[in-house]
Amino acid sequence: VAWNLLQFCKAKGFALPSFNCTTSSSCNAVLEAAAKIGMPAYIQFSEGGAAFFAGKGLPNEKGKLQASILGACAGAHYVRNVAPAYGIPVLVHSDHCAKKLLPWFDGMLEADEAFFKEHGEPLFSSHMLDLSEEPHEENVSICAKYFTRMAKMDQILEMEIGITGGVEDGVDNSGVAKDKLYSTPEDTELVWKTLSPISPMFTIAAAFGNVHGVYKPGNVKLQPELLDSFQKNLGPKVGYERPFFFVFHGGSGSEKHHIHSAVDYGVVKMNVDTDTQWAYWEGLLNFYKAKSGYLQGQIGNPEGEDKPNKSYYDPRKWVRCSEESMRDRCIEGFKDLKAPAP
Repeated sequence: VAWNLLQFCKAKGFALPSFNCTTSSSCNAVLEAAAKIGMPAYIQFSEGGAAFFAGKGLPNEKGKLQASILGACAGAHYVRNVAPAYGIPVLVHSDHCAKKLLPWFDGMLEADEAFFKEHGEPLFSSHMLDLSEEPHEENVSICAKYFTRMAKMDQILEMEIGITGGVEDGVDNSGVAKDKLYSTPEDTELVWKTLSPISPMFTIAAAFGNVHGVYKPGNVKLQPELLDSFQKNLGPKVGYERPFFFVFHGGSGSEKHHIHSAVDYGVVKMNVDTDTQWAYWEGLLNFYKAKSGYLQGQIGNPEGEDKPNKSYYDPRKWVRCSEESMRDRCIEGFKDLKAPAP
């Protein structure tokens, strides 16, 4: 079903935003947005976000990453359990897994295989391996090893070739040489030749100047036309147009015309994290600004020194404001990617 959705996106000329989540609250914001606009939801967990989902008080030892495994699987189960009530299809994904984080990937795959044995489908719709900092041959060969295992469950692999700049979830690529931020036709062709004999169900986060985070206009030099050149390089060799399914990393803060061009050139998924983090915070910030007189103590507010404030500091009140703000930013994300009107 997940791959069919991505094929449909590509055929119809739109893409799905994939939102990083760290709590059930942020998951709910994404689900609510998708239900409002009548679109499938794509929810993803990073290694750090997954550990946070399980609880920062849990051990998460280097080489084991047990809290990250637990949190990602708990998040996937949570989304699977509540999504039917929202009445929309939902894809669950794990975000950037660098080489040092492979124990996390191993743990999630074990959970996938156990779930597949019982239910006939993996727990996660897709996983991302980000070995872009390794030599290309090593990157692609490790991807092939894991993809062979994933293909038995009809699971999608997202891989990265070329580096996404900026900083995200503790990974700092802000000092990477500029030429590393752009993939080449040879890079993407290597991926195709290695992975396509295993299964067609893979996507490529090819680099076209992408940077995680939000920066001043002009500081990020996106070249989405590179994606078109990759398609045109491979298309005649395999006998059909636009063979690649691309993923747009570092979507937050990108200009609309760059997003639309990327979709035209085969992007079917775009990651959004920084913008929704800000939206979640801004919902709380605006609540505090509006109600600050009621949030200085448990008792005493502008209506009287003996008036209680419980209805203002109840987490359900201010967390909901964060959810509503994030929900609205998620809806904007769907529209940016040329989602069909409901």
